Amino acid sequence: QVQLAESGGGSVQAGGSLRLSCEASGFPMSPYAMGYFRQAPGKEREAVAALWNGDGRTVYADSVKGRFTISQDNGKNTVTLQMNNMRPEDTAMYYCMADGTLSAWYGANPSPLSRWGQGTQVTVSS
Repeated sequence: QVQLAESGGGSVQAGGSLRLSCEASGFPMSPYAMGYFRQAPGKEREAVAALWNGDGRTVYADSVKGRFTISQDNGKNTVTLQMNNMRPEDTAMYYCMADGTLSAWYGANPSPLSRWGQGTQVTVSS
């Protein structure tokens, strides 16, 4: 059974930093993609960043490039999203997702293998 355990998040003032982590267990293939989506109230879900834990390839939304960094730890089963220089528009529920490809972060629908974490709230005040 696939499990994604999320940690981190919280509240910060604009310009500050937060860190999110997600540990996966039981994913049925290797390597695989892990990363984050976010959804703000009244808005559509959007891809934020992801990493392919085979070769470390990363993908970022244009809105977070240069401010957010995704990396892998612990033998490739954990990803960390370091969020710096945060903006009020980064406020959202952030969801960790694991999938068999990076395609979902490029706009495709998640594959049948995809699994989601429970989500963690990030709030940035101005």
